[in-house]
Amino acid sequence: MAVLPSSPSAAPRSGLVVLALLLVYVVWGSTYLGIRLALEGGALPLTMVSGGRFIIAGSLMYAVLRWRGSPAPTRRQWRNLAIMGLTMLVLGNGMVVLAERTVSSGLAATAVASVPLWMALFGAMRGQNASRGEWLGIAIGFLGVVWLNAGSSLTASPQGLILLLIAPIGWAFGSIWARGLDLPSPFMTAAGQMLCGGAMLVVLGLLSGERPTTWPSMNGLLAVAYLCMFGSIVAFTAYVWLLHNVRPALVASYAYVNPVIAVILGVIIGNEHFGGRDLLAMAVILAGVVVLTLARTRAK
Repeated sequence: MAVLPSSPSAAPRSGLVVLALLLVYVVWGSTYLGIRLALEGGALPLTMVSGGRFIIAGSLMYAVLRWRGSPAPTRRQWRNLAIMGLTMLVLGNGMVVLAERTVSSGLAATAVASVPLWMALFGAMRGQNASRGEWLGIAIGFLGVVWLNAGSSLTASPQGLILLLIAPIGWAFGSIWARGLDLPSPFMTAAGQMLCGGAMLVVLGLLSGERPTTWPSMNGLLAVAYLCMFGSIVAFTAYVWLLHNVRPALVASYAYVNPVIAVILGVIIGNEHFGGRDLLAMAVILAGVVVLTLARTRAK
């Protein structure tokens, strides 16, 4: 029975950290547009775009891991995985998907960029205080997020903004709460969490009245497949690995890069629009990531 430490016992190789960060930065940045395309293609928000793809991805990962000899989670570990699925996937991802019915993909990614602040707050409550340099990076990044949100042409509905307030709080709480818990290996943790969270999302979708009447379009199905393979299996696994190998502030830096990727893809592919102020705001966000990364390096 593996107990994951609250902080890394041995520093991972820098190349692996960089690769995992790039996967989380780029792939997750593209999933916001993927969610929008899936919804526009007729895929149901909770039962398919969110819940269904997590069940498929989690089942595939679980089957491969068990075939390779990984032990199944214990009853206590399943309980912890279920709570992680509720906070990070139901409250986190599920609320983002619901919000994107009325909110642009760029604004959805921008709103989720508040995750580092919530992670720093919850981490401080558990005694995992960030350094001064990390706090500076967080502050600079959040300034860019506020600037992008206040000065851009991205649109939102009141309901969407409420959902996008819940999402980062749930994701950040689950990410910090999971550190130090009795959990299986990082890859089995990702698989089990997706199974638990996906099942909850499907049940929630059915209870809210979602009923499939027609098949989504081909574009919608391809978007769901992309979210399942790359967003859930590849990037989410990299994120779980990072959670248990680097400092929380560095893990949370993905939330500053994702809006930049999401807005750029939204303009190129989704015909979303932004101006010069948006570009300057995204530059400030990236500056926050640089400060955060340098502070992490010095702390190490």
